[in-house]
Amino acid sequence: MSRKVKWLGQPDAEDFPKAANYLHLLVNDGAVDATVGALEAAPLTHQKAKDILRASGLPLLDAADPHVATYLKQIRDGVRLSPILLVRGNLPAGVPLHIADGYHRVCATYLTDENTDIPVRLADLTL
Repeated sequence: MSRKVKWLGQPDAEDFPKAANYLHLLVNDGAVDATVGALEAAPLTHQKAKDILRASGLPLLDAADPHVATYLKQIRDGVRLSPILLVRGNLPAGVPLHIADGYHRVCATYLTDENTDIPVRLADLTL
């Protein structure tokens, strides 16, 4: 697929509670609140789809995944996707990057063009 992915200028407001739900599985409430606050305040930067997947250690989901398929259709239809929310890993400690919200969007983007620059908000885990 050789279509250009279009992005919103900022994450959807609903992405932050989704990120919090994910982070609640990993850390305590105080760390979740502080980390989500850091994501809300983080500037928008850009990272390549292939680098996000590599740093996260997550597998690439294929187009048969229903959520990925939905995003692939949105990309084909020219719908603007919400930027991705990332929590920085720790290489020396062996902790991968965490995609707090947007894993399926990353996979759909990678399947469109692995070199796509994805707008992200990146924050450190705040304990």
